[in-house]
Amino acid sequence: MRLEHYIGELLYRHNCVVVPNFGAFLVNSVSAQIDSKNQTLIPPRKLLSFNQQLKTNDGLLISYLAESKKKPYDTLLDKVEQEAKKWTETLEKGESLLLDGIGKLWMGKEQKILFSPEDSTNYLITSFGLSTFTVSPVSREKLKEEVVALEERVPFSITPEKRQALGIRPFLKYAAIVLLVLSSGISAYQFYSLRQKQQQLAMEEAQEEVSRYIQEATFFESTPLELPAFHLDISKKTSEARHHIIAGAFRIRENADKKIVALEQQGFDAHYLGTNSYGLHQVAYASFSDSKEALQFLRKIKTTVSRDAWMLSVREK
Repeated sequence: MRLEHYIGELLYRHNCVVVPNFGAFLVNSVSAQIDSKNQTLIPPRKLLSFNQQLKTNDGLLISYLAESKKKPYDTLLDKVEQEAKKWTETLEKGESLLLDGIGKLWMGKEQKILFSPEDSTNYLITSFGLSTFTVSPVSREKLKEEVVALEERVPFSITPEKRQALGIRPFLKYAAIVLLVLSSGISAYQFYSLRQKQQQLAMEEAQEEVSRYIQEATFFESTPLELPAFHLDISKKTSEARHHIIAGAFRIRENADKKIVALEQQGFDAHYLGTNSYGLHQVAYASFSDSKEALQFLRKIKTTVSRDAWMLSVREK
């Protein structure tokens, strides 16, 4: 059981996750910061820490495991305590304990557990998609000095305008003005036509993009009247769950079983869903009865595991 996988999921919604008989992982929200030395902007995030003194079971982790795996509470409590015992034995041997997405733990002096968090994961949901980026300073004063120096090196003078004698030149001036106005009108019309074409192309591209997102989106809770009902052979294991996060569809059942074994080794509650209308065997990372939890899990899978994951929602009969 990859216990750190479930701990990480809970840290997105809770500030404290207790591992019975081991310790608690805590998060504290901090605002955005500017590192003037490295010229970087750090988005808002949650700082992760570990407290060895908080070992009493508060029920949060075990209840979440029981709901996710559909197994009895007491059974999962025994498994978590056994896992915590293995962690403690590893640290007492002087070895480091690496928890994926959480950080590194090791035993220090006086039997005190030390913890170094992993900075690659930001558990603050409101900062989803934001990352640290580097900014370049703008040297305005240097540019201003160069302009002043250039003005000093290039002298200029103003000469008075000489009045021209009356004759044919004023008429030529007026003719040039009329020609300029006509040419400007033609150019403006060409610019207007070009602008209209660009806007039309932009609208068509936007419409295609919206259509693509609509085709890729997953709808639930309701089904359009004009679409036929979709029937899927769902196994008994997922009869109560209506929202399934799909990991893949395979022509051969043996390949689907191999995918399930690989996902279970990674800590996922993977299972076989059955065949779809095309005869493909579908495998799910996990299944949920709550659509909000399913969408939140789908976003995490897309950002950390595979962008090809999608959600299948089945109506209740």
